[in-house]
Order: sequence, then C-alpha cells, then structure tokens
Amino acid sequence: MELKGAQIVFYYGLAFLVLIMAVSLIRARSAVHAALYLMGALIGVAGLFLLLHAEFVAGAQILIYVGGVVVLFIFVIMLVNVREEITEATRLFTRQEAVAWGLVGAMTIATVIALRREANLVPPAGALMEEPLALAEDTQRVGSALYTRAALPFEIASLLLLVAIVGSVILARTRRQEETFD
Repeated sequence: MELKGAQIVFYYGLAFLVLIMAVSLIRARSAVHAALYLMGALIGVAGLFLLLHAEFVAGAQILIYVGGVVVLFIFVIMLVNVREEITEATRLFTRQEAVAWGLVGAMTIATVIALRREANLVPPAGALMEEPLALAEDTQRVGSALYTRAALPFEIASLLLLVAIVGSVILARTRRQEETFD
C-alpha cells in the first residue's frame, strides 16, 4: 500500500510521536508516568493502523491494549503502592542525547517541508471516497484468521491477561490482610 499526500505527513508525525513516547517510557522515573507514556505510544500505533486501513486492528489496539492492559497496569501500580525513591535532580538529557534528538526533530521537519512542497496535501473533492470502506470485509478477515490459524496464540494471550488480573487481586488482598493484622 502506498501512502499519498497528507497520509505521509500523518505517518511521519505518528511515527515521531510513537518514538518520543517510547523513549519517554524508558526514561520515566515514575511507574505511573511510564504507563501513561505507554498509553500514548499505543494510541500512536493505533493511528498507524488507521493509515493502513486496518480499522478493526486499530479499534482492537485501543480497546484491548489502551483500554485494558494499560489501565490494568495503572491499577496494579496503585494497588501495590509503589513508593518513589527521592532522587537528586538530574538533567533530562545529556548533551549528546539533546543533540541527537535535535537532529531527529530537524530531519523530521525537513522531511515534512519537502513532502509538502511535492505533494498536494488537500485532496480534490470526492477523492477520499474513491476507495470504498471495506470495514466489514476487514473485520471478517481478521476474525476468521483469529479463530482459525491464530486460535492458540489468542487463547494464550487471554490466559496471560487472566493470570495478571488474578495476580493483582491476590497482591491487593494480601497487602490489605497484612495491614489489618499490624
């Protein structure tokens, strides 16, 4: 599939957003902030799926990963009551990292400007309707693949989520019981 015009700009914008969120996730000092950065990265990936006309996969990305897994992470963080260590103030980036991120940003801006000069970013009236939305067809293909060829990985993923939920409940219940006995 070839991206055209504004889609290219959105692609690079979303890719840059996902990259920034992923680096921020790795560098986050707070577990809650890391979970929020993960949420931002997953939303950016869902946007990339939308650009590829995989609407079902984008919706599943939002519902399952952002709406389920990240919220579960945040609940576990709150239930376990992670205490943050007091650290001395340090720079967010070293000088080399700041230069590298500046170069990445400058290259992104230069790419967007170059593409903007070459491409007509405003499509003509009716051009967006040339390709009919095949959402039902896409959903049918994903569903048949999910329940035929990928049935075992799907079931394993659902079991892992179940184990994570049960584990968080056990951790929360054990912690409350210890507090009542003290």
